[in-house]
Amino acid sequence: MALFDRRKTLISVAAPPAEEIRRQLPWVRWMGVGAIAGAGLGSLLAGATSGLASYFARQVLTPVREHDQNLEIYAVVGSSQHQEVILPATPDTTAPGLYSIYFDGGRGQARIGAITSYSPKDGTVQRTVERVYSGDLAAARRGWWGGAVYPDPAAAGLANEEVRIAVEGGQAPAWLIRGEENARTWAIMVHGRGATRQEGLRAARTARGLGMTSLLISYRNDGEAPAAPDGRYGLGLTEWRDVEAAITYALEHGAEEIVLFGWSMGGAISLQAADQSVHRIRIKALVLDGPVINWIDVLAYQARLNRIPEAVGRFSQWLISNRAGRLLTGLAAPLDLKKMNWVARYDQLSVPTLILHSQDDEFVPYGPSAELADKNPRLVTFEPFSGASHTKEWNVDPERWERVVTGWLTHVLSAPVPGVKGPGMNGVQPD
Repeated sequence: MALFDRRKTLISVAAPPAEEIRRQLPWVRWMGVGAIAGAGLGSLLAGATSGLASYFARQVLTPVREHDQNLEIYAVVGSSQHQEVILPATPDTTAPGLYSIYFDGGRGQARIGAITSYSPKDGTVQRTVERVYSGDLAAARRGWWGGAVYPDPAAAGLANEEVRIAVEGGQAPAWLIRGEENARTWAIMVHGRGATRQEGLRAARTARGLGMTSLLISYRNDGEAPAAPDGRYGLGLTEWRDVEAAITYALEHGAEEIVLFGWSMGGAISLQAADQSVHRIRIKALVLDGPVINWIDVLAYQARLNRIPEAVGRFSQWLISNRAGRLLTGLAAPLDLKKMNWVARYDQLSVPTLILHSQDDEFVPYGPSAELADKNPRLVTFEPFSGASHTKEWNVDPERWERVVTGWLTHVLSAPVPGVKGPGMNGVQPD
């Protein structure tokens, strides 16, 4: 406003009387109106850019409380003992393997198996219902598709104990699945954004087969553990402290070395724990499934996917990364996105890492995973999958997933030189 006032003063000093201007140059009046309108339009555009950028940033940072029930459930057919479900044919519902349908706001869950009928013409697919764990699937009309096949360890045939881990703000529940007696290596399973500790059950049997005890944890803002004071995701830069608390628990209960398993954002969390934890020397390996290796890349990709202008996407990153953006993002402190770019920090990674990532991942592009392996081949093994979408590599081909993870961990945990790949583990597996 002060600048506008100074401009007005300068114009009045240099200009002839207003009546003379109106008589001789009537277009000057319209120029002034245009200038004011232009300034208003510029402010409007700036406000719209800021609003869209802050909205996008908040969408990324705000914990998922309700899933979008975007899957229609057309019908459930067959007897109560041999049910099948008819669904719209999508890349997810036509992929091979085992999955879950969640319905009734998440209160219902059913395990979905093999495809029995597929009609591209009708756009439908029919699959076996292996088990309904909760709810009435036959009465459901909408739900969502998920990769966490089992609701709890017992459903996966695994004996377990419910334990509590002391974290900032209280106690976080976890499932403890014991391996061999007095197991010295513990696997800590870190789920992804918007998921729960159910996600790690797909890997628990593999870990147990290797003699490891597993700890499937919850962490801040996931709906089970205490929420962070600001109620925002830290994208890995705050959640790793809850992983550190889980490592402390494991070490206090007999563990000597740790393997971190991480899915999606859980991969970013695991990388930060391996980098920053006081227990990082005890972390012997990382197994990352569809991980976020570079948040800058993921945010840019998601902005393009949502048709957000590139400049707006960059501004949203600035809001997340700078203290001035806190009022718009709700973050208690800015997040250093560069600290979570492991492609740029490839030479600072010090833990042997196996990355399993589908080349058609529609949420977290696999490019940074492959690039990290190219830049640090001594420590990083990249295992590409196809047709697995996001974090469903195990679902599409559980035998291959378990074979690769078992072989890699068997070698790495016994290798005298960390990071040296074992025989045949070249990071590429033929389909």
